[in-house]
Amino acid sequence: MAVTENRKKDLRRGVDHIGVCCVFFCHDGKGRILLHKRSEKCRDEQGRWDCGGGAVEFGEQIDAAVRREVKEEFGVDAEEVILATTSNVLRDNHGTPTHWIALVHAVRVNPDEVENCDPEKIEELGWFAPESFPEPRHTCLDRHYAMVKHLIEQV
Repeated sequence: MAVTENRKKDLRRGVDHIGVCCVFFCHDGKGRILLHKRSEKCRDEQGRWDCGGGAVEFGEQIDAAVRREVKEEFGVDAEEVILATTSNVLRDNHGTPTHWIALVHAVRVNPDEVENCDPEKIEELGWFAPESFPEPRHTCLDRHYAMVKHLIEQV
């Protein structure tokens, strides 16, 4: 295949190459965590409760990606963004192996300003204490929360 034809090929992040995403646990500064239930139109893990997240775009600063995704999904400005760690995410999506590098964050937001700004992919929103996270959960939710909880609990 010619180089120009290769460039036209639509490569899928996380499938054809390693994807980079920001994962964020929005919290109210009082221990409650904002979770959303993934709709049937999500690429994977439909019907499962999850924190927020999205791909980092080419040329985008990581902090800017987190702030953009929080605003796109929940309609609220991030008051504080703290990077907790990175996570290597290897999963199977209905028989297709996926590979993502997740940059896991704690993000404080004003809970009074939160709304569902992506109703096509977000079926439901809710605020939860960590010991009351609903089921079924995204396969990475508990592991990623364990990585960020020390930043939320000290608030």
